Amino acid sequence: MIKKIFFGFLLICNHLAAQTIAQLEDQIKKPAFQIVNGETYAERVTADSAFTKGLVRALKTPFSFSHRFDSLITVSTLFSPDSTFKIFTWQLLSEDEKSYRQKGAIQLNAKDGSLQLIPLFDCSEFTDAPNDSVRDAKHWIGAIYYKIIPKKYNNRTYYTLLGLDGNNAVTHKKWMEVMYFDADNKPVFGGNYFVYKNDEFKPKQPTSRFVLEYKKESIVKMNYDPELDLIIFATLISEENIPQKKETLVPYGTYEGFSWDKGKWVHLPRIKELDPDPKVNPDQTIKRKN
Repeated sequence: MIKKIFFGFLLICNHLAAQTIAQLEDQIKKPAFQIVNGETYAERVTADSAFTKGLVRALKTPFSFSHRFDSLITVSTLFSPDSTFKIFTWQLLSEDEKSYRQKGAIQLNAKDGSLQLIPLFDCSEFTDAPNDSVRDAKHWIGAIYYKIIPKKYNNRTYYTLLGLDGNNAVTHKKWMEVMYFDADNKPVFGGNYFVYKNDEFKPKQPTSRFVLEYKKESIVKMNYDPELDLIIFATLISEENIPQKKETLVPYGTYEGFSWDKGKWVHLPRIKELDPDPKVNPDQTIKRKN
């Protein structure tokens, strides 16, 4: 009888907690929206501050990890497929409206339901070489993440994060960032994970993270294909035959990729299964995914 009462009490507590976090989420919907849609920089900064404080307040709710925050349409909330962590990312338009600063935080899945939160600080604007170093949470190269791909090697799980960066007035970037957690459960971003030959469209080797920078108006694919077990990305070409001018780079129509092999993402120059040329890919019925 006592066990039944105790179990019922836990259910009530969990229900009340769920109501509370839902209410707290509702309170930060407006500032989350205003971060992106505020007319002035002051409005956007004020909204960002209010949202950040409100998000932390909501996450302090016991066992908040499972809450999805689905109503926050201007904030990316991703769960790792193994439920080790979830990551929040969003972006703030600069005062001159020509660049973005990304914001983010990683919430670890604590067994006791307590909040273990790691803030991420975007240092992109403070470096001319964002590809060249391994970084911690305080020196993160920011992006709005839309996919997490876990892979294992030598008894360690590596999480590849795919993300979008609004970058500046003329180009966008798509990032491919490999992250793992060290012995202290701190995230480590970047490393020697990419195998490809240098060309004019990719970061010069050696690189600690992979990026495609391209014309802002273009739609450039970079995503994980679970059927092929590959990361697929668009081959780029310069509209002016000047690949150094990133604002001229647009999709060519074919696709390249990366395959995970012994702790490395190994480059594949052409993905036959997605090639639009019938001579290369006779089966043109395969639907290409954006």
